[in-house]
Amino acid sequence: MVKITFMGAGSTVFCKNVLGDVLLTEALRECEIALYDIDGDRLEESRIVVDAINQKYNGGKARVNTYLGECERREALRGASFVVNAI
Repeated sequence: MVKITFMGAGSTVFCKNVLGDVLLTEALRECEIALYDIDGDRLEESRIVVDAINQKYNGGKARVNTYLGECERREALRGASFVVNAI
């Protein structure tokens, strides 16, 4: 399974635009998405938006996980096929 890690996922609008395109791309529809940020509130906002896109346009095929703070950064990156750096 392809894993896409989005560093700086608290940038909700940019996150929505990039990952919305990912979820509408046939080859990436069943990917794992790792959202990483240091701000828990903004990370949660992005998770809600990406989950909604995943459910509405992708039938929930992707798996969305969140990683908060410096202590979870390595885990967010572990096994990533692609990394989007929005920090």
